[in-house]
This record gives sequence, structure tokens and C-alpha cells, in this order.
Amino acid sequence: MTIEQEFFNQYRLMYRPFINLVNVQLEKYQLYSSQWALLRLLMDKGPHTFVDIANFMFIEKPSVTRLVQKLVELGYVETVAGRDKREKLIQLTANGEEVVQEIKAQLKPFFEQALAGVSEKEIEIATKVLANICANINR
Repeated sequence: MTIEQEFFNQYRLMYRPFINLVNVQLEKYQLYSSQWALLRLLMDKGPHTFVDIANFMFIEKPSVTRLVQKLVELGYVETVAGRDKREKLIQLTANGEEVVQEIKAQLKPFFEQALAGVSEKEIEIATKVLANICANINR
């Protein structure tokens, strides 16, 4: 096996179990990891349009619509008018902000356990490497 194959094999072996365990943590909030990613985006960067969300998450706009519908039903997000009448922004509700903070606190020990024995420098390097690979794939 080449070093490249081994790298992507290790990523695959980590990714599915990681997502499955995150989804278990999110069950009590009726969320999945993709919905959690959207909530974090809105918390960290503020309201976004459907198109911005689709571009950020590398998914199609209809998929964003389904994600948002579920989060609206749960009371975590709401749509508001954008700069013009045709533009809708998605933003967190007050309840959504509380839930995001609660989930972050709940996930913190899980992330710490997953990263046990990995130095801060190694995390920084791995983050840059994965960002570069992502950029290469999405060119």
C-alpha cells in the first residue's frame, strides 16, 4: 500500500466511527452531524443564505432546504428577510443558541478523548493538511 493509500485508509477508518459517535451524542437533540455542522456555522459566523450554506457545506440547495426545514421544526433556526425580498437568511433562534452551547459542552470531553495523546502542534498540522486536501478536491 502506498503512503497516499494508507493516509486515506486511516482517514476512512477514523471518519465513520467518529460521525457515528457524534450522532449518538446528538440523538437527544434529534440532530445528525450535518445539522450540527449547520448550527455551528450559524453560531460561529452568523446568518447565512441558502446558497452560502450550500457552498460552505459542498451540498446542493435542495439538501440545505431539507436541513433547514428540520431545524425550523425543532425551533433551532428561523428564516428572516435578507437585503432584498428574494433573499432569505437562516439564523439561530435564542433556543438554537442555547442548544449549540449545550452540545458544545457535551461534545468537549468526547473530542478531548478522541485527541488524547495528540499534541496541539499535530492537531494544527493535521487541520492544515485536511484543509489543503479539501481545497484540492473541490477545485
